[in-house]
Amino acid sequence: MSSLTTLAYELIIVSNITNLINFSMTGNRIVNPDPIEKKIYQLIISRLDGDKIHEASYRDKIFALVKKGIGGFIIFGGEKDEIKAFIAGLQSAAETPLFIASDIERGAGQQFRNATYFPFQMATAAAIDKNRPEDILLLDIVIQAIAYEAIDIGINMPLIPVMDINQNPDNPIICTRAFSDNPKTTAWFGSHYIKILEVSGLISCPKHFPGHGDTTVDSHIALPIITKSKDDLMKTNLMPFIRAIEAGAGSIMIGHLKVPALDLKPASLSKKIITDLLRKELGFNGLIITDALNMSALKDFGNIPAECINAGVDILLHPVDADVTVKELLSAIGSKEISEDQIDSALERIMYAKKRISDIKRPDVNYKAHALISEQVSEMSITLIKNSSDILPLSSDKDANLVFAGDSKIYKSSLLKNHFNMEFQTHNSELLIIAIFISIAAWKGISGLSDEEKNRIDELILNSKKSLVISFGSPYVLRHFKKADILIAAYEPSEQAQAAVIKCLKGEIDFQGKLPIKLY
Repeated sequence: MSSLTTLAYELIIVSNITNLINFSMTGNRIVNPDPIEKKIYQLIISRLDGDKIHEASYRDKIFALVKKGIGGFIIFGGEKDEIKAFIAGLQSAAETPLFIASDIERGAGQQFRNATYFPFQMATAAAIDKNRPEDILLLDIVIQAIAYEAIDIGINMPLIPVMDINQNPDNPIICTRAFSDNPKTTAWFGSHYIKILEVSGLISCPKHFPGHGDTTVDSHIALPIITKSKDDLMKTNLMPFIRAIEAGAGSIMIGHLKVPALDLKPASLSKKIITDLLRKELGFNGLIITDALNMSALKDFGNIPAECINAGVDILLHPVDADVTVKELLSAIGSKEISEDQIDSALERIMYAKKRISDIKRPDVNYKAHALISEQVSEMSITLIKNSSDILPLSSDKDANLVFAGDSKIYKSSLLKNHFNMEFQTHNSELLIIAIFISIAAWKGISGLSDEEKNRIDELILNSKKSLVISFGSPYVLRHFKKADILIAAYEPSEQAQAAVIKCLKGEIDFQGKLPIKLY
């Protein structure tokens, strides 16, 4: 552990304790005199776009939902201090504390400007050796930093960690969001996240039960089908979630996944999967949350909110329209498709969780220290997978050509251009560097390269004297280029990862990463 990291750790200590609200309880049951409509609103976490809060009409819309009793918001985008102030205003206006959720798998900087962006979960797993105490300490520091920034901004339900096992190299939506393709590795890292988040007072949310790692379909676009047997599921996909329950996870997110060995219905609509398996068989007593209901995986199904409640869901995440969802559930109660008792049961768990998050400790946050920690983990993650040449480290006068592949929107401003001052030529160079940039994003549908680009890269490797291929994104693309002399995995296209690769190429730092997946 460097002295710099130790200093950073000392700068992120918890200080104040703030109680947001007291609840009235009789025995173990919440006393809630609200009418049924207000109860239903409590079961919904609606979308909040952070970059729209400057618009008066949008602010009015959000505060109107608070007045109606909305359970909370999932926040996308915005500037951290502005979001922090806006959340504080929402909490002050709410009769019951709001769940404030956000997808911050890479820290608050994933969503909010001027917060810290940490490496992808797979990069973190590549950087951290779980057999080295100093690495475990660094991991704990990273998780604590993510927790502290969440609390500082006002997030009390970070939708992390991803507990999917990425067993399909062509997975278009999980990929580097996963820690590993190994159940034990995934469970070990995820449990660390859960324990620290929960001790910090936050509600952790391992996802996407019963496992989204072994598919080539993005559930934002269509319904993935997982074809494993139940025995296989218990040993692989489900194992990290079992460990997550043991670690004290406050909530679990249900994926929009069809798993025929468990039920023919999608998991998020399945009583067999949610109530029978997760609640009864696995013994989970926390909050059960759907994946976002604006996704297209469930587009061919009927009254989705009612089916979710019937299956045993507590919280409906990100419906297209919260008001419409409430009307649909009121209608379902009227037609006896669902019962008010089911609403009350979910509401009881929600209120219990909200009482707990009212006791979150307020931290003193040093964002500069967190940035240094993130940089260190990124540098430690860079993985030298193959090196059959003596060309590394690269000297400043090395005769080399640079070729980009993948997402041109990302690589057009790549740091590699500035640091190596390389121009593309096809002949007579000592080394060809091929930098592949791939982003993992919802609705995109792919995480690899087209066959055309693979063939182009193969041809370039064949015609070069020496070749070096770097993946800034999915490491799985490297399996296509075994003939290259050097293969390097950087796990993400961020400038921070690019800077780390540049240092490794020049010999300023060592390659320290360990590949957390099987590539071949």
